Amino acid sequence: MVNKNRLYWTLQIGGWSLYALIQILGSAVVADNPGVSAQRIIFLTYEAVFGLLLTHGFRILIIRWKWLQAGMAVLIPRVIGSVFVLGLIMYFLRMPISLPLGLYSSSVAFDLGNILGLTTVYAVIFFLWSVLYFIYNYFERYNTSLKLEASIREIELNNLKSQLNPHFIFNALNSIRALVDENPGKSKEAINQLASILRNSLTTGKRGLTKFEDELKIVKDYLGLESIRFEERLRTQFDIDPESRDFLVPPLMIQTLVENGIKHGIAKLTAGGVIQMKAMVHNDRLIIQIRNSGHFVNGTITSSEGLGLENTRQRLKLIYGNDASFRILPESDTFVLTEVEIPHLR
Repeated sequence: MVNKNRLYWTLQIGGWSLYALIQILGSAVVADNPGVSAQRIIFLTYEAVFGLLLTHGFRILIIRWKWLQAGMAVLIPRVIGSVFVLGLIMYFLRMPISLPLGLYSSSVAFDLGNILGLTTVYAVIFFLWSVLYFIYNYFERYNTSLKLEASIREIELNNLKSQLNPHFIFNALNSIRALVDENPGKSKEAINQLASILRNSLTTGKRGLTKFEDELKIVKDYLGLESIRFEERLRTQFDIDPESRDFLVPPLMIQTLVENGIKHGIAKLTAGGVIQMKAMVHNDRLIIQIRNSGHFVNGTITSSEGLGLENTRQRLKLIYGNDASFRILPESDTFVLTEVEIPHLR
């Protein structure tokens, strides 16, 4: 995979170097005398450097102001206004360089027609740079969305096989059947929980992200069903920051991590154990911590055998790039910590 930062600087330096070369050759062609002066070459080289610096600064502002997520109706007037401002800045940045090179003339530099003419020329150049930059990013986002869609479809199949496998459904239905006569109210609640999990799993492929609040509900439904089967062997604890509820997360990601904690941790302990889930917001990032009773086996974490964990890594990479993190580690001899950290997508 091409390094984006390296590609950006290669195109920036290469493009503005080509601009300087064309300007120098153009000056040589249109000059009255053959050739072009050293002062003119230096001046045009500095002009290209200014262009590179201005477009790089503009790129930083585009990212900071989230213009890549804006619609065309909002984006086009912003870009047009910005490139004319950049053109004007470019025009006046040239003056301090022209002075020591003997190319400065106040009557020419402050002529209104000359200012408007050259500012427009520079604005067109910056506009072409903006078009190329936005086209590249839109195509990249389109390709990423295609990869994400393909990954989600594959993950949907894996989830149906691993977390909604016949054993899980069989166990859930058996638990519900045992409750029908004993506790009809609780059996009805369990049926609703199972239906909710099934419904969300079957629609996973249609959604790229879901609210953390909705994902949390699925986790609680899942744990509610498992608590019927494990009874007092499964205990749950939640510590949820209210600010976390509007964050967007991949559907069923947290449920998959909780399931791995039960399947490869608590289910293997005679006395059972506890699932602790904590969600907190720090520096506009959501940190999700899932602790489960369990331990290492031969130096590796038992839950890493789960089918959903590799899919979790891939989904986080596709959706958030390097802005998300995912790790599993032993917190003590009897507890395993699974931690996911994601940025706030708006």
